[in-house]
Formats: sequence, structure tokens, C-alpha cells
Amino acid sequence: MAKIYTFFLLLISSELIAQNPYFPKVLSMRERAEVIDNWLEERVQTVLPAVMRRSEIDMWVIIAREYNEDPVIKTMLPATWQSARRTTMLIANDPGEGKSIETFGMSRYNTGELFKTVWNKEEQPDQWQALADMIVSKDPKKIGINKSETFALADGISSTHYDMLMDVLPKKYQDRVVNAENVAIGWLETRTNSEMLVYQNIVRMAHQIIAEGFSEKVIQPGITTTDDVVWWYRDRIRELGFTAWFHPSVSIQRADPESFDHLRSFSERPDQQVIYPGDLLHVDFGITYLRLNTDTQQHAYVLKPGEEEAPDFLKEAFKKGNRVQDILTSNFKSGRTGNEILKATLDQCNSEGLKGVIYTHPIGFHGHAAGPTIGLWDQQGGVPGKGDYPLYPNTAHSIELNAGVFIEAWGKEIRIMLEEDAFFDGENVRYIDGRATEIMTIPRTLEPNSRY
Repeated sequence: MAKIYTFFLLLISSELIAQNPYFPKVLSMRERAEVIDNWLEERVQTVLPAVMRRSEIDMWVIIAREYNEDPVIKTMLPATWQSARRTTMLIANDPGEGKSIETFGMSRYNTGELFKTVWNKEEQPDQWQALADMIVSKDPKKIGINKSETFALADGISSTHYDMLMDVLPKKYQDRVVNAENVAIGWLETRTNSEMLVYQNIVRMAHQIIAEGFSEKVIQPGITTTDDVVWWYRDRIRELGFTAWFHPSVSIQRADPESFDHLRSFSERPDQQVIYPGDLLHVDFGITYLRLNTDTQQHAYVLKPGEEEAPDFLKEAFKKGNRVQDILTSNFKSGRTGNEILKATLDQCNSEGLKGVIYTHPIGFHGHAAGPTIGLWDQQGGVPGKGDYPLYPNTAHSIELNAGVFIEAWGKEIRIMLEEDAFFDGENVRYIDGRATEIMTIPRTLEPNSRY
């Protein structure tokens, strides 16, 4: 029966687009490429000099091999490039205040319009020696490379390339090679105004897809399983021309003896559970579009016969989850580390009698993106390294957390698990496309412009 219903879901999926005329515009692949390349040019002109000067690094060298790409270099490639080519070397050089950052490549091909190659293979057949000669000619005081013990996203240079670089550099310049961790993280985490104008629509797309999946359009209580819904989401993402940066999950909390601890939530979640009236559903869902990612967790309640809304005890539990969100975002202050934000939030939750667990992370070019980690579900005392990184303005974060609430009617504790993408401008936090403040219900009438 489940297989028959899954086939039925695929048949009706094309109708959902027609029934939701307010779904945000989805760009063609050509239009997407134009947007990505325009954003990249803007970022090189604005973000790049800011993060290099903030980190006091006057030359940044990024080296990657085809199919073994540095995470940073993938964000600097033209939209029409799917990967690096041969050995790709990108260089950003800062001639000093008042002068524009110089960008060029030391590769066989131009890397788009921004990193045009200066290597003439006919004059200098050795690519690595050509790189060393260029570095000597620019005479930088600090040569930053993507090497980091703490951040995987800033640790992109391979050990082979590191050895080759050090072997070819004169001793004087070997001593100037430094960790460019803060440049890499700054580049990845900083969001521009142009990106944020579009990010709202990207998050709205994710919200609307979640709402479609958590509706009677997809779920028939007593027949549909959690796995059916998961795969409906995967198919829906693909039909719309997006990709998923992780496999969605759908789980159930209900009036049964089963506990819902963190291990069950994150790694031992059962699949193929049939959905019944009275169930509290939870989804974890994210899409990738225009090189930006979303990450959202929301809830829906399956109405019992005669019910028109979720029970009051679930509504009250949901309010506690929203309150934990408010406490967390109120502690976002420029310069505070992730661990400082975590401690302040948990202390305030405890003082208000809330059982909050915080595991918030940056969002952007990656799902679990560059920037400060604010707790992990199993590290509520702080996260060494990633949690010690400070919060900067113009960064986006997935406000991810849960509130444990004991439900007397069910005789057990449940978890209101929430995640919404937000933007920090240096003073305030705003949800990029709002946040859920109530539990969706199934069945319900799904209005064309409804998200919750």
C-alpha cells in the first residue's frame, strides 16, 4: 500500500505547482549563472578586501586540484565551472589601503573574469616556480593559506600542495606563510546586501515545500509513512530544480511509551512509521539554490476526528520553544563567541524554568557553514575551537534548538525541535522569512500563499 501511495504522490506533484501560483520565481539555469557571477564580482570587490585587512593578511593563496577542491575555491569559481581544472591556483593580493585588491590566477586557464591567469607556460613551464616568482615579486608580509586545525572549511589545502608550496618558496618567504583561517571563514560567512535580497525567497521556497509536504495533499493518516513523506520531499526538491544538501527526515512523537531522547532524534530515528491522527510530526529539511542553503525544522499535528486545532498542551509546549528562540537571539552581540552566547542563553533558560538545548550554526555557502558554533546537542558546556570564534555582523545563522516539555496527557517528555534561518546585522537578529509561531495541522486547507 505504501508503494502505491508513493506513486500517487508523484502523480499529483505537478498539480501542486499549478495550485500554488504564489510560489517564488525559480530562475532558469542561465539566469542562475548570471546571478552567481554578479554576486561573486560584488563579493570580490567588497567582502574580500574587508576580511583580508581585518585579518592583516596581504596575500591569500588558494590551491586546489580537480575533484579535490578546497571548500573556499568552490565559492570563487565561475557559475559555469563545476570543479577546479588541473591544478587551480587563485591569488588575492592587497597592495595596501586606498588600492584595490588584485586578483589573478596561476593556472593553465582563466578562472572566469575575476581570476585571469598570469602564468605563461611557454616562458616558465613549471607552474609552482611561476607561483613562487610571483610571490617574490609582490613581496607580501603575510602569505595566507587555507590551513586550519579547527575549521574544516578553512583547511582546504592538501598536504601534497602544502609541501610543494613550501619546497618552491625561498626560506625568507616560507617564514611568511601563515594560517588564513580568519580570511577563509570571513569570506564564507559574510553575506552581502544583494544575497540577502534573494535569500528571503530561497527560505520562503523551503517553507512552502515543507507546508506542502505537511498537508493532506501528501499525507493520508493510516496509510502514509514517514518515509513516504521524506521521499516526497526529495522528489519535490528535484522537480523544482533545487538540490538537497542533506536527506530530509520526518519523525513522530505521540502518546506512547517511547522516549524521544537526543540519540533517537539525531541518529537512531525509526523509519517507515505509519502516520496516525494524534501524531506530532517533525521535519528537518534544507535546499540548495544559487549556492545558498536553507535549514529548517518545523512541526505539524494530525487532527483526530472532531478536532479543529492542535491540543492546548501542544500549543503551550510550542510557545516554550519560541521562547527559547527569543532568549537565544537576544544574546547575539557582535564580538561574543559562540560559547559565550551559549552560556548566556542556557543560564537565562534555566532561570525561567525552560529546558532548552542549543545547537545553532551558521548558514550560507554551506549548510553547516563557516562561523561560530553555538552549542552541539551533546556539548552544552561549550564547543572548543569552533565555539570560541566570535560573532560578526552581516552573517546568517540557523537558529537550531529544542525545548523539552513534559506532557501530562501523554505521560512523558516531548521535544519541540525548531530551526529557522536568521540574519544578524550587527545589532539585531531577524528571521529571513519569518518563523513558525504555531503548529501546522493536517488536514487543513492549504492556501496558495500559505506557509504554515
